[in-house]
Amino acid sequence: MSDTPPPTDVLGHGAEPTHAFVRGFALVVLEGPDAGVVHRSRGARVTVGRGDAADLRLTDPSVSLFHCELEVVDGRPVVRDLQSRNGTLLDGVAIREAYPTPGAVVTIGQSKLRLELGAGQVPVPLAAGERFGTMVGRSAAMRAMFAVLARAATSDATVLLEGETGTGKEAAAESVHAASARHAGPFVVVDCGAIPPNLLESELFGHERGAFTGAVGERRGAFEEAEGGTVFLDEIGELAPELQPKLLRVLERKEIKRVGSNRYQPVDCRLIAATSRNLRAEVNERRFRADLYYRLAVVQVHTPALRERREDLSLLVEHFLGQLRAGATPEAAALRGPELRAHLERHAWPGNVRELRNYVERCVALGEVATIATSVASDGAELDLSQPLRVVRERCLRRVERQYLEALLRACDDNVSAAARRAGVDRPSFYRLLWRTGLR
Repeated sequence: MSDTPPPTDVLGHGAEPTHAFVRGFALVVLEGPDAGVVHRSRGARVTVGRGDAADLRLTDPSVSLFHCELEVVDGRPVVRDLQSRNGTLLDGVAIREAYPTPGAVVTIGQSKLRLELGAGQVPVPLAAGERFGTMVGRSAAMRAMFAVLARAATSDATVLLEGETGTGKEAAAESVHAASARHAGPFVVVDCGAIPPNLLESELFGHERGAFTGAVGERRGAFEEAEGGTVFLDEIGELAPELQPKLLRVLERKEIKRVGSNRYQPVDCRLIAATSRNLRAEVNERRFRADLYYRLAVVQVHTPALRERREDLSLLVEHFLGQLRAGATPEAAALRGPELRAHLERHAWPGNVRELRNYVERCVALGEVATIATSVASDGAELDLSQPLRVVRERCLRRVERQYLEALLRACDDNVSAAARRAGVDRPSFYRLLWRTGLR
């Protein structure tokens, strides 16, 4: 199964739509070893490359494993280069991301492809309800994701969740586990980006007594602890190269070897992984093993950003108020008001669902509903003069800190290690900053 990007049109029978529809398109290979091949889209996104997992697989040796992708967004096609070796040209112009016109020619390596927009539409199944496990959403983007997750829960297939920070990838993984036949087993979470590589191996696979300095006893790793259940590896894109073949063996052979041991032992658990990176681009850059990517992306799911599902804002606010048991408070009444709702819909939500939950929780905790600051106060009009200086200073500091971290993560393509280096702090301290500002 492949990922299901946000659909465009929603149609169906009865009060509740059963399918969404995206505009169909075709790619015709004009030149190159595969000239004459025609690939018709089966969803909103098509990946082109030499790799086994590419939707349109070319034999052109000058094409990268995952060279580029074409996606229909709001009825318009978008072509993106996936950090390929020799780039992507649109009508002869090198691009990173661009909007092609019908009939445009995309050049990759020695191959040329023509984009043809079809008159037909491709159906995307939608889940029947607005909940899946702990996740809520009535938008077409969420219900399309729920449908994929529900099908994935019926098997033991490995799932790869891709999406921005704060979109609810851990909630999605836990919901799949709860709906699966392994629901009675453990759900073990390991954040690959928060643990140094020299300690992550022990965290995943365990160690024997005396395996290294400080190993005063044997320790079971995450895969042993999750026997009969599910292991969730968050930020799998941060996994060190030396650990990638060991994880691949777990997926292929269902066995692990503890640090300091000479024997392999079988494990029985399911793996769900998540990343905020584009792993196809990481494969092209040789930072992530292609064979490991293929084993992880058996079921590939895109978790939509909050800006892609603004119609879910009211539902999410009610959901969080219910969790906080604050549905009858004055703050809850204000959050339901049309004026504040319009303000919430205008906000960009760079921190996605996690940022929205933090905002609702802050309103309830402080007993007041404030507008969401989008920029640092530059004059007295944006400052609350009724508050002491230390309170205002702290609020401005947190606001600047969050904006800096958001911009830094965007500049580093959500690579936490690179962002920490540019910020001049070690990675554990950088993670503490992200947690404190609600970005992790």
